[in-house]
Amino acid sequence: MNVWLDDNRMAPSGWKHVKTAWDAIVLLKTCDVVVISLDHDLGDDKMFGTGYHVVLWMEEQTFMNPSFIMPEVLIHSANPVGVQKMMDGLNSIYQRLTNKNKNNI
Repeated sequence: MNVWLDDNRMAPSGWKHVKTAWDAIVLLKTCDVVVISLDHDLGDDKMFGTGYHVVLWMEEQTFMNPSFIMPEVLIHSANPVGVQKMMDGLNSIYQRLTNKNKNNI
C-alpha cells in the first residue's frame, strides 16, 4: 500500500489518502505500507499531528520493534523547517538500520 499524508493536496491515483498523522500511524501499524509520502503541516498540530510525528513513530519502531519493516519514505512538504526535521529523523533511522545490518553480518 502507498500512503499519502496531506490535509490539502489530493493523493496520486492508487494511493491511500490520510489527513492526520494518527491515521498514517494506524496504517503503518496494521497494513503493509510500502511507500509513505509525508506533508509536515496538517493543520492543528495537537489535533492532527505532523509528518514529523510519523517520522518519530517510525524511529521509535526501529529501536523497539524488531518486526517493523521500514517503508520507503518520500516528503512532499512545502515547509522547509519541517522538511529538515523530517529528514534529520529519517537520517537517524537509516543510520540505525545501517549499523544494525552491519552488526548482523
